[in-house]
Order: sequence, then C-alpha cells, then structure tokens
Amino acid sequence: MEHPLHIYNTLTRKKENFVPINPPFTGLYVCGPTVYGDPHLGHARPAITFDVLFRYLDFLGYKVRYVRNITDVGHLENDADEGEDKIQKKARLEQLEPMEIVQYYTDRYHTFMDMLNVRKPSIEPRASGHIIEQQEMVEKIIKNGFAYEVDGSVYFDVEAFSKKHNYGKLSGRVLDDLMANTRDLDGQGEKRNPFDFALWKKASPSHIMRWPSKWGHGFPGWHLECSVMSTKYLGDTFDIHGGGMDLLFPHHECEIAQSVGADGKEAVKYWMHNNMITINGQKMGKSLGNFITLEELFTGNHKLLEQPYSPMTIRFFILQAQYRSTLDFSNEALKAAEKGLDKLLEINESIKQIKASQNSSVDVNAIRKDVFSCLNDDLNSASVIASLFEHSRTVNKALIGQETLNQNDINELSQLYSDVIYKILGLKNEKISKNSDSGIMSGLVDLLLKERQSAKQKKDFETSDRIRNKLTELGIEIKDTKEGAEWKLK
Repeated sequence: MEHPLHIYNTLTRKKENFVPINPPFTGLYVCGPTVYGDPHLGHARPAITFDVLFRYLDFLGYKVRYVRNITDVGHLENDADEGEDKIQKKARLEQLEPMEIVQYYTDRYHTFMDMLNVRKPSIEPRASGHIIEQQEMVEKIIKNGFAYEVDGSVYFDVEAFSKKHNYGKLSGRVLDDLMANTRDLDGQGEKRNPFDFALWKKASPSHIMRWPSKWGHGFPGWHLECSVMSTKYLGDTFDIHGGGMDLLFPHHECEIAQSVGADGKEAVKYWMHNNMITINGQKMGKSLGNFITLEELFTGNHKLLEQPYSPMTIRFFILQAQYRSTLDFSNEALKAAEKGLDKLLEINESIKQIKASQNSSVDVNAIRKDVFSCLNDDLNSASVIASLFEHSRTVNKALIGQETLNQNDINELSQLYSDVIYKILGLKNEKISKNSDSGIMSGLVDLLLKERQSAKQKKDFETSDRIRNKLTELGIEIKDTKEGAEWKLK
C-alpha cells in the first residue's frame, strides 16, 4: 500500500511519512473527555480533528482500530495530584452517586458528538473498568525501580527514571529546569520531588471512588489509565496517539515515562496534538470559566452568542483552521463559517448541473491531485477547503460554457467533491427538506424547544421568542399545548 500521508510528529518535531507498524492495520488512540460536565467548543476540536484522521485513514484503505477513552476516575482538580476528584466533587455538589454523573455526562457527550457527525470509535474503554490492569502496571514500574510507595500512595520517581531515560523528550521540559522551578516546594507533601506524579493514590475515608490494592484502598492516578488502555487494545507498540496540546505536559509526557518504566520501550510511534480554541486570545476551558458548551452554541443561549449555530457550522468552523494552529472564537467567524459551508455545499450540487460535452478542457486529475496533496500535508483541512473553493471557478466556468467537461469527468469531479466533503471532512447538508425528518434534526428541534421552555419559565421571553422565530424561519411550525410544545414541518 502507498503511504501518501505525512503527519507532524510532536516527538520528532517534524512532518513524517505515515507508515503503520503492521500495515494495513492501524492503531489510533485519542484521549477522550473527563465526564463531569457538558462538552464545550474546546472539546469539539480534538473530537473533529481525529474524526477526520479516522475517516481519511479509512478512506485510504487502512484497517483502523480507533480507541478513545472515557476518564471516569482519578482526574484530580490539580495536575500536581492535589485536590478533589473532579467527578466525585460534581457528585457531591449534585448529591448523586459518582457513576450517575459519569453516565449522564457520557450520554450527553455521545449525543453532541452524534450531532457533530463524529464517528464512534472502535472501542471506548473507561478507566474504572481497568483497575486491575492499572495496578499490574504500577507493580511493574515499582519492580523496575522507577516508583516508590508512601503511606498507601505510589509515585513515579522522575529523578530515578531520568538517570536511565530521557524524561521530557516529548514536551522539551528538562529535569534541571523542573527541579529549579519546584525548589521552593521541596519538603512539602509526601513525594520525594514535587514533579513526581501519582500512579496510585490512597483514598481518604470520605473518598467514594476507591478500590482495594496491595498498597491499601485507593484509586489510580490520572496518567496511568491511558498507558494501560492504549496498549491493552492496540498492542505494546501502536501507530498514533492523539490529543489536545494542553495534554502534552504533563499527561502525555507521563504516559511515555510509564510505558518505558514498565516495559522498557515506548508504546507510540507518532504523537499528534491539536491546538487550542481561544476566546480573546485566552484558552477556552472549564477551569478558566470562559467556555461555551455545544448545547449553548446550538441553541444560542449564551451571552457571547448573537444567534444559534448549527452543528455543521461548528464543524466547518473548526475545519477552516489547520489542526495545529490556534482558532479564535467570534460570532463573526461563526457567521462566516455558516456562509462558507452553504457555498461549499452549493458548489457540490452545481457540479451535477454541468452539461456534458464531447471533450474536456479541464484536467480533473490535476484537481484531484491538488486537493489530496492538501490532505496528505499533515491533514490540512484549511488548505483542502481553500482548494475546493479555488477549483469552484472551473465549475462556474463549465456551467456557463467557458470550460467543457465530458460526462466521465463530470462524474469524477462530482465524486471528488462528494468524497472530500462528506466522507473525509464529515460534513452534512443540514438544510431541512420538507420530505425528510432525520433523527438528528428531531433531536436539535427538541433541544431548542427545551431551551425555549426553560427561558419561558425564567420569564426570559426575549430568548423564548428568538428561538420560536428562528425555528419558524427554518420552516418549522410550533404549537404550544398543555403537554408542551409540538412541532412539524410546514
């Protein structure tokens, strides 16, 4: 099989020709969500980035096993192994069982990923379902001399590891710098060094999420789950590990150290990281309180939003930037994405309206090469979209007879646009047809009506009326009844 795809490997800091370890089989692991709240725009970017990679690898003929985890235990509020478990804290505040929180927000995550047309992974393991395997890896690391136990907790010994291996090779962090930056914290806590990280944490009496172990009742460290689950389902070495740039350090750096510490070798051949979505130049995130949830984007119910935006508008907005570049949120950018998506879909439809000629004045094969060269250049979706728009000039000229295409070339061009837009970029035509009623559309309308009802209950009639008016514009007739709002297509 040819290997046309080149991807940027964070580990080597250069673009490399993608060659799977065991072609045509390809292993892809991506860090999924910690499920203690609704997914926001920042969560959508890695989901869509690696969905496109999944789709393109599949399109190229690789047999892809895509593993994306669910973090449902061990992710503490502070990356320095301090604070409360994020899920347990949410459960305490909501007066629910932690696994109720996990189930609710996992279901919500799936709902919104479906709306964004993100394909389901091959396997979606949960950290809490792999406790035994995590304990086994901890034992290996201790046996190899790279971890130590303190009062029921086990920590990875970064200094001991660094004497034999290169800790910091992924992120570029140097141990001497880490030691200098944490000098003031020496002697605090139970770690030998502040930059050591937890493999297993002793559970306090009030900690609900706990499991028995040879070190006492506790729970796994956050970094451990990905080292365990990726290799369990993809093998001791696998092709691609993806995630957001914010996970590069400490999470992914610690994953490398754990794998080498346990098995003496690295598990991952290519590391890929998408960049952040920002608001006014600041990273979007729950910890910063500046995030916009996907539900708010789809309903328009957020103070920063001027209107609702459809799932495909959000997807197109994200794809308009190459995945390694930052992407800044604004209403203007989303409105431009909305118009751009409509135009691209119109171009695709207009190809079918070209009248066939006996001969072609257009080299369709050259167009195909140009479009796929963008995809093969580190999955550059921004350049792909630009290329599709650039070649739309040929489509427009053919429509008015300034260029000619025979029927075979019309079919080829139509197939090219359709493959790239729908199969690879994963876009969909959301325009409501009076003769169709998809499940996704029903879900979106129901979601908007729930938001409208909530607004009415809060006496926020401006929002309520805006939602109704927007739905009416889209051809949806709403009828308020005693049992709630009903709708139908006009």
